[in-house]
Amino acid sequence: MGDFGAQLKDWRQLRRMSQLDLALTAEVSARHVSFLETGRAQPSREMVLRLSRELQLPQAEVNALLAAAGFAPIYGARDLGDAQMAPVRAAVEWMLERHAPYPAIALDRHWQLQQVNAPAQRLLSPVGLDVGDSLLDAMLLNDRLRENIVNLEEVERLILQRLRSELVHFGRDSVIEDHVARLKSRVSTDAVLSMQPLPAMIPTRYRIAGQVLSFFSAMSQFGTVEDIALSELRIECMFPADEATRVALIQLGAS
Repeated sequence: MGDFGAQLKDWRQLRRMSQLDLALTAEVSARHVSFLETGRAQPSREMVLRLSRELQLPQAEVNALLAAAGFAPIYGARDLGDAQMAPVRAAVEWMLERHAPYPAIALDRHWQLQQVNAPAQRLLSPVGLDVGDSLLDAMLLNDRLRENIVNLEEVERLILQRLRSELVHFGRDSVIEDHVARLKSRVSTDAVLSMQPLPAMIPTRYRIAGQVLSFFSAMSQFGTVEDIALSELRIECMFPADEATRVALIQLGAS
């Protein structure tokens, strides 16, 4: 058997559960959980799936835990261009197109652009970004993008908070961990601590065509999915945070 016990312990601790907590939710004894973590007991396939469910593991990590215990994975990972994903692809396109004249994008787990609508393309093209590029990499390395974000420090702080939340969900992820470390070296917490009271939201203020547009966004994901890539796909819809931005987006869409 692989490192099943070590992985199980890591996830239990990440979820801030004691062995007794996990045992109670999984309806097994704490002694059995202890034996599984130390390798003194080997799990059945059903037990791996039960523990994964109680630990709320992402699908990719369920596969990893199964493999560590010597079992075949249960979740596939199809590319969005796969023929079986045609209905999903159509749904994503429908959502993005219907969101115009406001920008909307589809992202994967590592913030790589999968699809964008025309308004989003108008924001991304001037800074050299397109489908296939990583927004995380761009936030760190693309000087043109960084120069166009008026409130860059605030945005970096919000991204750092979001990435930390994603690490709790996904567990160890070298890509996200690397970006967290690099953002931490840039972000100061002083500004957010001194902000009293905190606003309802902190918009991203973006400079384009001589104007400053202000956005907030809403995230959507597909429910009841049994595919890894699809479970990690997110739709981010941006909305104008003020009337001037709303009018500007309508005008840009008509031009």
